[in-house]
Amino acid sequence: MKTLSDLHNTTNTAVVTTNPVSITSDFAVGSSDVVLMAGPCSVESYAQTRAAAEAVARVGGRVLRGGAFKPRTSPDSFQGLGEQGLEILRDVADEFGLLVITEALAVEHVPLVAKFADIIQLGSRNMQHYPLLWAVGELDKPVMLKRGFMSTIDEWLKAAEHISSRGNTNIILCERGIRTFETATRNTLDTNGIALVKQRSPYPVIADPSHATGRADLVLPAARAAIAAGADGLLVEFHPDPARALSDGDQSLPLTALPHFVAEIGKLTAVFNRKFT
Repeated sequence: MKTLSDLHNTTNTAVVTTNPVSITSDFAVGSSDVVLMAGPCSVESYAQTRAAAEAVARVGGRVLRGGAFKPRTSPDSFQGLGEQGLEILRDVADEFGLLVITEALAVEHVPLVAKFADIIQLGSRNMQHYPLLWAVGELDKPVMLKRGFMSTIDEWLKAAEHISSRGNTNIILCERGIRTFETATRNTLDTNGIALVKQRSPYPVIADPSHATGRADLVLPAARAAIAAGADGLLVEFHPDPARALSDGDQSLPLTALPHFVAEIGKLTAVFNRKFT
């Protein structure tokens, strides 16, 4: 009788055909390992970000996430610490031997973010901000391109082409949920899209179950679904005190939940002969 792993290997060859994106000489996204990128939605303070970095390092994670520039819907909401936030991210990541992923919100931010980050994130709202795509396309640095929350798969892949057309093919795609008629969750995680893009694109695909659901209690189930669909990694929001988070507290898991999350996802990745790191 065929196991789930056998079925995965015979019906989905995406893991074999994906071109890994090297972040350092010994670490890549899109290899046999499934990558964890974890941390708070926003960098709020040194203490908060350091606590997150310590927790990520303790469970064997490699990438610390956190927003220094936050494009919030309301101008009255917390908009991030800017360059100070970038400095905090870099300081605490270096202390615990982690890499940094953070968002560049505008073309003028690109040189500054590139100075501090190992991976430059382009957010959902900026998926078709073509001058920004061209700017990161001229860098020799990995870029994570989030799918627009109202964008088709073809539009998403065409946006990636805008980056690669300027010479940078170190692209990681991120499915973060799309807007549908459903209102029970913040967005709808498109697991079909993950599987399809893995077939149609050479780029690694990771999933953001935090933004996809908008609910902390659904993050782990959504993460499981993404891994089963073939995702090469997870971008997950963890916070020392979600109830007091300055952004996205409802979808953030407490740092105390991180070991359980890693253990549960690790069980699933093992089914597909992969390791969660």
